Amino acid sequence: MNPLRRWRRPGAPSGGALRPEEGLHARVTTHRGDFVLDVAVDVAPGEVVAVLGPNGSGKSTLLGTLAGLHAPEDARVTLGGRTLTDTAAGIAVPAHRRRIGLLSQQALLFPHLCARDNVAFGPRCAGRGRRTAAAIAQDRLAEVGVAELADRRPAALSGGQAQRVAIARALAVEPDLLLLDEPFGALDVDAAPAVRSVLRRVVRDTGQTTLLVTHDVLDAVVLADRLVVLADGAVVEQGPTAEVLARPRSAFAARIAGLDLVPGAAAPEGLATPDGGTVHGVASEDVAPGEPAVAVFAPSAVAVHRERPGGSPRNVLPVRLAGLEPRGEVVRLRAGPSPGGPPWAEGLAADVTPAAVAELGVGPGDDLWFAVKATEVSVHPVRRRRT
Repeated sequence: MNPLRRWRRPGAPSGGALRPEEGLHARVTTHRGDFVLDVAVDVAPGEVVAVLGPNGSGKSTLLGTLAGLHAPEDARVTLGGRTLTDTAAGIAVPAHRRRIGLLSQQALLFPHLCARDNVAFGPRCAGRGRRTAAAIAQDRLAEVGVAELADRRPAALSGGQAQRVAIARALAVEPDLLLLDEPFGALDVDAAPAVRSVLRRVVRDTGQTTLLVTHDVLDAVVLADRLVVLADGAVVEQGPTAEVLARPRSAFAARIAGLDLVPGAAAPEGLATPDGGTVHGVASEDVAPGEPAVAVFAPSAVAVHRERPGGSPRNVLPVRLAGLEPRGEVVRLRAGPSPGGPPWAEGLAADVTPAAVAELGVGPGDDLWFAVKATEVSVHPVRRRRT
């Protein structure tokens, strides 16, 4: 039996406003030097919300305040009906009693304890007996795929292994809320996708209520139901992940949405699109055929042609040029609706040099061909909220 099933969180309410006893409700105003954070954030039970924003926008200050690590000037934070912070009433529940799990960039494991004892530390602090805590720890380590490393100390673990142990430790206390602060930021390019896949699976299987802080739009796409975008200490945009990325209303959201992204379902050769087409690509992690997924590729990976190209590109589609946007050393060509192209091609971008634009002699309204090699396309599973 899956040990995490014992503490499955209920799904988010099917409709209507969140009741005060449900999920996280936070209104925070705090000063750190000259910086002022003034935000309100709600997270429904079982929901994963990603907080994005440029450096200095207040993301880590928000997480630290929710975790009880910062003392705000004016705030009220409730979680599952419990009041954790209420400055007006003088309430400030200490961090260790908040039932909040925190996972940061660095694993921050106790160096003198083995992996099992690191994970058992939280349950022990909560009053569990040594044997029970050890059993919980072993179950959690198995869930994140490192049960065989239970007796190793952190110095004998790789970065990816240590972060998996840190995930197990954060979940071992059965938190009402999991806070993720750039959890893949310190991992190398080989370890990050595997750990992201583990975290996505565990969050999905448990229905764990989660608040994720990240700079990486891919983390948000793979993990989050909803995005909250911060800038200068305030919420400037929020909404379902796909909607914010498709129709950004803030400068930061527009910038992070610079990747080309095609929604659909995982298929053996890449991604099956809603219109019955296929985007050929390479799965970045385990994803089952038919599972909701997205194909992601950089505009710089798109080659632009006047005539249909031959040769190696697996993805070739007709587009009608909607506009040209100067972007530093390149020009971004934006695809509009094309009578002969798939509907999902609208909005796709290709970055080419000014010399290439001059050689092509293109302008808005011209019919072109976009070509992308399958090796340049990554297919990622997309989290869907549990019902």
